Amino acid sequence: MSTREERPVVTDVATVSGAGKRFNDVAAVEEVTFSLRGNVIHGLLGRNGAGKSTLMRMLAGHARPTSGTVTVHGGNPFENDGITRRICFAAENQVYPDPFRVRDVLTAARLLYPNWDEAYAQELVDVFDLPRKRRMNGLSRGMRSAVGIVTGLASRAELTMFDEPYLGLDATSRQLFYDRLIADFAENPRTIVLSTHLIDEVSALIEHVLVIDRGRLVIDEEAEMLRGRAITVSGPAERVDKFTYAMTRLHEERLLGRSRVTVLGDADDPQHARSLGLEVNPVSLQDLVVKSTMSGGAR
Repeated sequence: MSTREERPVVTDVATVSGAGKRFNDVAAVEEVTFSLRGNVIHGLLGRNGAGKSTLMRMLAGHARPTSGTVTVHGGNPFENDGITRRICFAAENQVYPDPFRVRDVLTAARLLYPNWDEAYAQELVDVFDLPRKRRMNGLSRGMRSAVGIVTGLASRAELTMFDEPYLGLDATSRQLFYDRLIADFAENPRTIVLSTHLIDEVSALIEHVLVIDRGRLVIDEEAEMLRGRAITVSGPAERVDKFTYAMTRLHEERLLGRSRVTVLGDADDPQHARSLGLEVNPVSLQDLVVKSTMSGGAR
């Protein structure tokens, strides 16, 4: 993948400001604020039911926020054809008209997306071994997921979002998706959002991390910075408490006078902790998301 310095400079593609979405008395998203930078792969991570899909539907213009604002390409995306043509939302639960076959989906996408690459779409159909003439409602879950992947990649949309795009795919097909995504992104940079629970599989792809828990944003940070700051510190509880007092705590376990705390700190914290006789371990992105959502987020 090309480095960020080699990519075209693009300002924020989308801005979410204090956005909330309620369904009757249930708050799916609450007071969420963040921006999506141009030509960056974002990971929208969190547990099932955390609000990820609702947030993506608002960004795609499929749902209107009940509070706050969502701006994409400088305008409100809700029912705005001029903006939504520049957005591709590959949703896991996408509904198609009953008569639609695989080739009909591709035809509709060709008409919808101005940057559509037909040759690339047909290449991907062959790569994923999709039956062009078969109706969508007769496909397996994995094949339906593959159709969403083909649409998302070939759309070359300026904002492309994948919501759990590979459910039902085997490990080989998922790896095909990752390889194709990173190769095409290097050649055709755009803003990409990946929502997934298979965090270990995509962690190397993600450049910016957004973690949502119970409808609220709990982490919004560059992936590389996050990897360098997240550590787990273990040792006598009193000593660990003193060391981590001013840090952002993501998770804590205590047993028999000992404590194990996952924190976001500074680059020199691991060396300082070891000098105090504390044990320090790095935290994977998967563990970081798990720990930041087990206790209701960072504090």
